[in-house]
Amino acid sequence: MRIAVTGSIATDHLMTFPGRFADQLVADQLHTVSLSFLVDTLDVRRGGVAPNICFGMGLLGLRPIMVGAAGTDFAEYRAWLDRHGVDTSSVRISEVQHTARFVCTTDTDHNQIATFYTGAMSEARNIELYPVAQRVGGLDLVLVGADDPEAMIRHTEECRSRGIPFAADPSQQLARMGGDDIRVLVDGAAYLFTNEYEKALIESKTGWTGDEILEKVGTRVTTLGARGVRIERQGEKPIDVACPDEDAKVDPTGVGDAFRAGFMAGVSWELSLERAAQLGCMLATLVIETVGTQEYELRRGHFMDRFTKAYGEDAAAEVQAHLN
Repeated sequence: MRIAVTGSIATDHLMTFPGRFADQLVADQLHTVSLSFLVDTLDVRRGGVAPNICFGMGLLGLRPIMVGAAGTDFAEYRAWLDRHGVDTSSVRISEVQHTARFVCTTDTDHNQIATFYTGAMSEARNIELYPVAQRVGGLDLVLVGADDPEAMIRHTEECRSRGIPFAADPSQQLARMGGDDIRVLVDGAAYLFTNEYEKALIESKTGWTGDEILEKVGTRVTTLGARGVRIERQGEKPIDVACPDEDAKVDPTGVGDAFRAGFMAGVSWELSLERAAQLGCMLATLVIETVGTQEYELRRGHFMDRFTKAYGEDAAAEVQAHLN
């Protein structure tokens, strides 16, 4: 199954300040702030919705096609993804802008001051999916992830016009998009991915009820944090899947992307929706136990032992047949 994943491509620059931002602020001078923080650590991590999802799919043995825009500084990141089974040949390289960048400083109270540089991500709106499909011999599914909003709309409309099934995963961009644009992204999706808050936000902004949304999408997948995930289809009983036990809760960043990677792998292997969600939850658990969105390892024997413990031998046998 040929699955393309569209979305942001970015690097995260994370710093820690050994003090409190509040102590550096002068109440009657806030209109003319000029501050510089001497930080103790700098952690540069690979990030972005599309690479995070594709990385997880690659670890599971798939060959996802990543679609997005990056700068000329993408070469090292590309090599990393290529080495982990991701097809990066359809990434657009900007001639004038750097890869998108998230720069964040955190103080001892866990307050944060952050800046997001859009950079090359804004050029994703110039990417057409038809040449991607031609290059790989057709697309069976396109996951439209959070990206430049115009790119998200363009990819969704092209999927509709060309009859390519698509999964809507608007996530972070829901906050800045209006109801009309969100309706475009959701209507006709084979899969709709959100968390609980995003689920409510879609209903609020579009004016559609939950039942109306189920009439417009094939499968609605809602992640519930530590409570797992709920899968809904019109006229069918919801499917609830719990999360495996965690060895430790280290960093939640990228957990949702890992879930989508596992779920898409299950879809590609033609497993049941319940099994696909279980696979996604297991992969997400590996991420929450690790610092960084692409720093986890998938040791197949260990992975299957934990999967068996969480979901039983019958479920494990179905996954094992494909994971090998």
